[in-house]
Amino acid sequence: MSAIISDAEPSVFTRHPLSLKLNGQARELQVLPWTTLLDLLREQLDLVGTKKGCDHGQCGACTVLLNGKRVNACLTLAVMCDGAELTTIEGLADGDELHPMQQAFIKNDAFQCGYCTPGQICSAVGLANEGRAQTTEQIKELMSGNLCRCGAYSNIRDAIEEALPACQARAAQGGGQ
Repeated sequence: MSAIISDAEPSVFTRHPLSLKLNGQARELQVLPWTTLLDLLREQLDLVGTKKGCDHGQCGACTVLLNGKRVNACLTLAVMCDGAELTTIEGLADGDELHPMQQAFIKNDAFQCGYCTPGQICSAVGLANEGRAQTTEQIKELMSGNLCRCGAYSNIRDAIEEALPACQARAAQGGGQ
């Protein structure tokens, strides 16, 4: 028996409106219901700083900030972000001035191949926004969802420890990410 689809019923292929603030700019988009935030960013918006690693939420390469909190973009449906504020690695810098976390990653050589770096930085900024990391052990635990195949963990931790006070002060002043 074949299903009859009437014009009155919404189709699964109907695009849904999506309004969000992306890297400080208001955006109005149309997305299919199954589009992940990661695919929206990379394939439709050409923001390829956010990486597709495992595509199962296990590596953290796709970490972005949704309303200041870190999320795995591969596990988040784009339609869930309606009305939200989204920041990707491309939106952290203020013009030519790098975000304090980006500066610390460079200073501490906190990357090797660089594939995980955007997710690591976004996660570290989210960690600073949360205000829960006070010790090295807490940073290690709270960053455990972001994997680095090159093993730059000690430098990543050093960068986070260095940038944490500046990031937390920025968040407290209402400077957002």
